[in-house]
Amino acid sequence: MQLSRKDLKEFLDAKVHKYNTPEFIETDPIQIPHLFQKKEDIEISGFLTATISWGNRKSILKNSAKLMDLMDRSPHDFILNHDQSDLENLNGFVHRTFNSDDLIYFIKALKNIYDNHRGLEPIFTVNSTNDSLQPAIHKFKSIFFELPHQKRTQKHISDPFKNSAAKRINMFLRWMVRNDYSGVDFGLWKDIALSKLSCPLDVHSGNVARKLGILKRKMNDAKALSELDTNLRQLDPVDPVKYDFALFGLGVFEKDGF
Repeated sequence: MQLSRKDLKEFLDAKVHKYNTPEFIETDPIQIPHLFQKKEDIEISGFLTATISWGNRKSILKNSAKLMDLMDRSPHDFILNHDQSDLENLNGFVHRTFNSDDLIYFIKALKNIYDNHRGLEPIFTVNSTNDSLQPAIHKFKSIFFELPHQKRTQKHISDPFKNSAAKRINMFLRWMVRNDYSGVDFGLWKDIALSKLSCPLDVHSGNVARKLGILKRKMNDAKALSELDTNLRQLDPVDPVKYDFALFGLGVFEKDGF
């Protein structure tokens, strides 16, 4: 499907208008952080939910809700004040390859971040560049794993510097940074420009982007993400990642039927 730049923008803008609505929340993992009002609860629940957002969507929602229940529906308080018995209660949690050992380390790492690094937001704010959050994701991973840990747990946070598209953490960053004024994304992190966000590139958005001619690279990796970001920023330099709603909606809800 080859469109002129003007027609492509109009087409995608219409799809953003269609899908960037409160109804989107009903079937999306973003519904989990929407259970909370406190900034830190939204951040932590969003981060953990994004971490396990792969595979069957019903399973993602079920296990994310279960995780919030295990944290007494107060994730920030749980992170800061848990004891050993609280951690033992997490034993048996599993989502695909993310198991309770991984979860327990994530709890400890998040406590370290809130106790010693002033929380999640400053890490990404300070370590972003003029036009990208990908270096900040790389730095975040190094901070996150600065405590003793099992090597296997590292696979649950992607690193753009190792050519990963880092879909899940880019999705989390969209949730936190982007204010869409329609009640879907939160816009909690005010000191990061929307223009620095990268599209959460996965099989659905990648296939649609290729069909539209805004992505040529066949692999969904960091190089493909850079190519897609460049093209989306040409369509909207201020809020390029709004097109994630269009690409995802076309791929999942319309099954590429365009």
